[in-house]
Amino acid sequence: MRVLNPLMLAGLLVVCPLAAFAEDAPSADPDVTIRQDGDKTITEYRQNGFLYAIKITPAKGKPYFLVRADGSEGNFVRSDQPDMLIPAWEIFKW
Repeated sequence: MRVLNPLMLAGLLVVCPLAAFAEDAPSADPDVTIRQDGDKTITEYRQNGFLYAIKITPAKGKPYFLVRADGSEGNFVRSDQPDMLIPAWEIFKW
């Protein structure tokens, strides 16, 4: 029993620092998701799961960015027309 206690303490001291590395550290690189929606390409930029910008590339016309109007969910504005608020109403939810 006397030998077991120091071995348990030594094992605990070895395992504790490894537990700190087990958590996911925030990444500096954004996660980029590209998808097609009809005739336009939508590119979503996320940082640690937080959606902060959307790039819309239509088949005809110039691409434009939607960025967060404020910190709240779902309020985006066009970066080239910041006065135009993009509505994100939810009509139905199943």
